[in-house]
Amino acid sequence: MSSHDNPDARADVELRLPADGAYASVLRTTTAGLAARLDFTMDDIEELRIAVGEALALVLPEADPGADLTCRFHLGAGTLAIEVETQASDDPAPDYDSFAWQVLDTLASEATVTSARGHFVVRFRMSSQVGAVGADDTAGAEL
Repeated sequence: MSSHDNPDARADVELRLPADGAYASVLRTTTAGLAARLDFTMDDIEELRIAVGEALALVLPEADPGADLTCRFHLGAGTLAIEVETQASDDPAPDYDSFAWQVLDTLASEATVTSARGHFVVRFRMSSQVGAVGADDTAGAEL
């Protein structure tokens, strides 16, 4: 089941930070650690770190002043689905022509941007080149 089919699925890991670029390294490091747990290759992990940076480049400019950034991780066998969300009361339109979107869309096997009801959300999924041995197959890698 895709996270796009069930966006309310409970995350395996959830992280809340201030919506400020100063915390980008915390999110990239968390992502790398989770990917390593799933036996992603070093190249896969680096691509994930880049993808997270691009997701932040899309989300952070839309955040309301003082808003939080909520990051949800759904772990599956060789798959990591990530959702990055912030409060954006203006419901900004996603910029599909931006460099950040072009990079994210190229790296991820699946990516979406939504803006509705005061929230701006970027969701994407990436898979390991080799698959994970230690991942729990019951974790559906849903966003």
